[in-house]
Order: sequence, then C-alpha cells, then structure tokens
Amino acid sequence: METQAIRGHNTFESIVSQEVLTRAANVTLLIMDVDGVLSDGRIIYDEFGDELKCFDVQDGAGLVFWRRAGFKSAIITGRKARLVKRRAKEMQVDCLIQKTLNKLPAYDKLLRRFRVSHEQVCAMGDDLMELPILRRAGLAVAVPDAVPEVKTVSHYTTTRQGGRGAVRETIELLLKAKGVWDDVLKLYQV
Repeated sequence: METQAIRGHNTFESIVSQEVLTRAANVTLLIMDVDGVLSDGRIIYDEFGDELKCFDVQDGAGLVFWRRAGFKSAIITGRKARLVKRRAKEMQVDCLIQKTLNKLPAYDKLLRRFRVSHEQVCAMGDDLMELPILRRAGLAVAVPDAVPEVKTVSHYTTTRQGGRGAVRETIELLLKAKGVWDDVLKLYQV
C-alpha cells in the first residue's frame, strides 16, 4: 500500500494511513540499504580507484535522533566500502553488515542480536536484493525511484529520494507514530 509522506507535524496523521501508523508505532529496529537509500545510488570512483558516495546530512541527524530516543539501527549492503563504515559510525548506526548480496541471513541475525520480531522492524530498500527483508518486516518502506517490485511489497513510499532525506522522513514518521517526536523537539528547544 503506497501512501503519501508526512511533512507537517500537526497534519501527518491525516496524510498517512492508519495501517502505516500502527505498523510504525511497533518499530524498534530500522534496517537500511546504502546505495539508493542512504545515498543517491550513484557510485563515483576517484582517480585512485576509491569509491565515493553522497550522503544527506538530515538522514544522519535523523539516525542520531532515532538512537537518542532509545532505538536501534542497522545497515545491510551488498557492497563494501570504507566510507560506508565511516558514515555508519558518524550516524551512530548500531550494526553494519557489508558485502552481503543475500540479505536474508543478515536480517535474521539482526533479529536475534536485538531480540526483536518481524513486527518491530522497519526495513528500507530500493532494489530486488531487499525484497526478502521487505516482505518480512513489520513496516516496509520504499524510496520513490525503487523498482516496481519493491514498491509493490512496501507499506509506505517516501516523497524524498534516497540520499536526499528519505531516511530522515522515515525516522520522523516512526518517531511521530510512537509519540516521541515532541521529546526530540524539546532537546532542541522547539
């Protein structure tokens, strides 16, 4: 079921379906892909052969808010890059699993590690490799340019692109559905 994204704090309940809000309220673990979700999906190589990616600062801030609210996050990616390890550390991601094309065993490992059920997981993806996880997660989230198969199984599609605030949008949805967004705002005297 595809729905519109939340943008205004006071009106999000009227824009997002009750099903998505109910699913979001149960989430305690956020699992993300990198390319196309945390980054814009482009892979750039410098003249030395090092990989470059573009990340969104609001996604990083959102992950810090998520962690400060007491929740866990993880990245499962098919590629391996030093810069992803660095960015995950900056964003206070609890677990990073790289170079994993078959993501389901990594997903199952995270469920055991964090002692959560499928219903407590929000998974974000954009391509076929995420389908097994998205089909099991309590809340499956796609980015706007995700492949059609991912959009079909997702409960929610962000309005913001991957690498351009899609993760932040999802975290705001989760925190608002859980009723803790106002606590985040209080930290910043809003």
